[in-house]
Amino acid sequence: MNQQRALSGRAWNPIEGGSAPVLPPYRVVEAFVLFQILSTLALISPIGGLRVAFRAAAFGSSIAMLFFTRAGGPVHPARNAALLVLGIIGLEILHPNSNTLLASVAQLGMYIAILGPLFWVPRLDVEFLTLRRSLLILWTYHSVSASLGVLQVYVPGVFQPRISPMILGQGQGYLNTLMIVTSSGVRVLRPMGLSDIPGGAAISGLYAVLLGMGFFLTARGGRMTVASITSMMLGLIVLYLSQIRSLLVTTMICVVVVVTVLVVRGERAKLGGLGAVVALLIVISFKTAISVASANVNDRVGSLITSEPGQVYYSNRGKFLEETITEDLPKYPLGAGLARWGMMASYFGEENVAGREGLWAELQWTGWLFDGGLPLIIAYCVALAMALRTVWNISREPDPPGYEGLAVWGMVLIGYIIGIVALMFSYPVFMSQTGLEFWLLTTLLFAVAAKAHPDLFNPHSRTVF
Repeated sequence: MNQQRALSGRAWNPIEGGSAPVLPPYRVVEAFVLFQILSTLALISPIGGLRVAFRAAAFGSSIAMLFFTRAGGPVHPARNAALLVLGIIGLEILHPNSNTLLASVAQLGMYIAILGPLFWVPRLDVEFLTLRRSLLILWTYHSVSASLGVLQVYVPGVFQPRISPMILGQGQGYLNTLMIVTSSGVRVLRPMGLSDIPGGAAISGLYAVLLGMGFFLTARGGRMTVASITSMMLGLIVLYLSQIRSLLVTTMICVVVVVTVLVVRGERAKLGGLGAVVALLIVISFKTAISVASANVNDRVGSLITSEPGQVYYSNRGKFLEETITEDLPKYPLGAGLARWGMMASYFGEENVAGREGLWAELQWTGWLFDGGLPLIIAYCVALAMALRTVWNISREPDPPGYEGLAVWGMVLIGYIIGIVALMFSYPVFMSQTGLEFWLLTTLLFAVAAKAHPDLFNPHSRTVF
């Protein structure tokens, strides 16, 4: 990397003509990732009562990047589909049953923020080191969160963060449903990790396993190998203890996809090492979780094996999918109006107004249907398909000099994409920080690959957003 060129670059300068120092471009993404983590940690801090402000800051920072980054850079293949998504949401503001104008504009802002990395990340002069450092920051955070999640069950009450006011507001009866019983008979909340939601450590478990696989496959020394194995083990343990089957299944899907891609590429050495380690960790982590909370882990995980998968899904989330297809789709083929569900409806909308009563979306598909109908679902699926195709193409290419490990991260993110798509059947993931991270990581990989493989991507085409 040309250090002098990178340091002389400008990521943004909000003071026109000012001489205030700014971050070099290749550091901006790392700073953005750190800011997202700090915004999350603020929720469990003594000032966590400013929940709306911290949530707004996390998403607002992505919107700000659209204005404070220079135009140009490679065009992500999913860009046009993403623009279509935003156009549909913009038109939906005019729907007669949309919530208040403020709530509707805020809902549009959420879509812009989450899709924002598609537009502003390629404008930055990112390097392969930027990708590795950003992934390392996320992996470290989620590994620590998973570790704390395990300790929260092992040592009840010692590492317990503050609980979300929204959870507490549901009453003690609801809180009791978020508890597990340890093997010693103590009732504890499901592991929260570095979150304010019981069971929230499960998402960290997913990232610890997924990113741990990437660092295991690219490790150049014994310490990184040990750290990645430890991270994967803690991630699996906390997934078992969190009792969130959708995230456990999503993680296993990610693992299977990564292994499958290794098979397709003929990476026998990597396949043998990763396969043996993961198989061993699944057994060890399950036995460890059983030793901590045998009844809960056995019942919850056992239901995935002893019952028909379709029946398990239907009894939990499948009924919502059926309702979306059979009832909501005929009723709202072009959308139900903006901000009638989710955070924006809660924060900025009006309740119980005739014709635009509040709606409830348990699945991403339902949320998209309410926000923009079938056109929005199709447009967003096209964007996801283009993202998957892009990452797949990156994973198939040999690594050029200076980019050793790029294809491996492509394999890992293929598993990530398919896992997130699976998670859409259980949770509206693309209306959360996880959705923002999705577009950040997949676009960052693309921006790096555009430099590594100029024959695949044209790095001189310009963005229009």
